[in-house]
Amino acid sequence: MTLESLAVKGTRLEAAWFGPPPDQAATLVLLHEGLGCVALWKAFPQHLAELTGCGVLAYSRAGYGASDPVTLPRPLSYMHEEAREILPRVLDAANVQRAVLVGHSDGASIALINAATVVDPRVRGLVLIAPHVFTEPIGLDSIRGAREAYQSGPLRERLARYHRHVDVAFRGWNEAWLDPDFATWNLRGFIPGIHCPSLLLQGRQDQYGTHKQLDAIEADCSGPCRVVWLDHCGHSPHREQPEATLETIRHFVTDLGLTGFPPT
Repeated sequence: MTLESLAVKGTRLEAAWFGPPPDQAATLVLLHEGLGCVALWKAFPQHLAELTGCGVLAYSRAGYGASDPVTLPRPLSYMHEEAREILPRVLDAANVQRAVLVGHSDGASIALINAATVVDPRVRGLVLIAPHVFTEPIGLDSIRGAREAYQSGPLRERLARYHRHVDVAFRGWNEAWLDPDFATWNLRGFIPGIHCPSLLLQGRQDQYGTHKQLDAIEADCSGPCRVVWLDHCGHSPHREQPEATLETIRHFVTDLGLTGFPPT
């Protein structure tokens, strides 16, 4: 692992690189969840690089991990802005030449918006892990539960180990999702704009979204789409079912012809 700092639009973003550099192999770009950061991917990026032979770039969005903070409240369009304004510049700053966007939760929604609106020729595929395309009562209930755990439980202390500006990280995500105006947030109109191959992964016991999220993407996307459901798995397949998640992604990247290993 190589720790880096990327400068994007005057903001310093924490980043880490695993595996070969972008001029030697395709890059799997990890886009974290609403409370994630580089460190919370744990061993997943290293294992992904070893299994695929690709480079893996993980970065913490502004307000998360060791990245610079943001001003609160976040706009309710924060995922749109990340997808269209920040992510292309992250790829530029890291010299990424061929990419697969691997997003989890909010990060998957960001990847979806990017693929549908930016249409970056560097992006060859999407891995969407527990993506959100609209709000559901089950997800909002879980987000309210997270607020209770943060205010009166152990969640703040746990997150403070990973986020330099922990209140910014938590409130920026939680308060946006629980804003009454966010109830109408919906990405379904973007889905037909996805033409690159997509892999959709979700746990059957996901506490933040139902099968309707993946059903909507599969029904409306314009490119090839594969859906994988994982049993005995909640919202974080890469942590709860790491071997199955890694192997599924490996097959997807291999089918795209992007593995970093020489042909046998």
